[in-house]
Amino acid sequence: MKIKLHHVNLCTTDVPAMDEFYRSVLDLEPEPTLNDVRDTAQGYAGSVAFLHDGATQFHLAQKDLAVGFRKKHAVNPLERGHIAFRTDDIAAFKKRLDEKGIPYSDYGAWAMNGWHQIFFYDPEGNIIEVHQVEA
Repeated sequence: MKIKLHHVNLCTTDVPAMDEFYRSVLDLEPEPTLNDVRDTAQGYAGSVAFLHDGATQFHLAQKDLAVGFRKKHAVNPLERGHIAFRTDDIAAFKKRLDEKGIPYSDYGAWAMNGWHQIFFYDPEGNIIEVHQVEA
């Protein structure tokens, strides 16, 4: 099982201002390929700006305090944001979390077409996403 940093998600009430800030101050570039992958019909239709620095993506997402309630999950990845890793074996990673007694919310494919996403907390309450792109 491989695991690699994929993106950082920051939540905001003003996506255009955050987009402008990260593009003008840090020279991040738009990541247009993700607009085609996004699924707004599965419980999150908020505004999102996708950026990258050439290696890591940055998702600037409209804060949504109710997405966890709508999706019936304990972890809300759009309350404060999260750090995300990509794996090639989500089942093996879920087994690892189970063996370590770490609870997680399995959102499946919901916000991004073809991405199976799970979310859980680190020991300090930061949200971590691990996802696998489905074949």
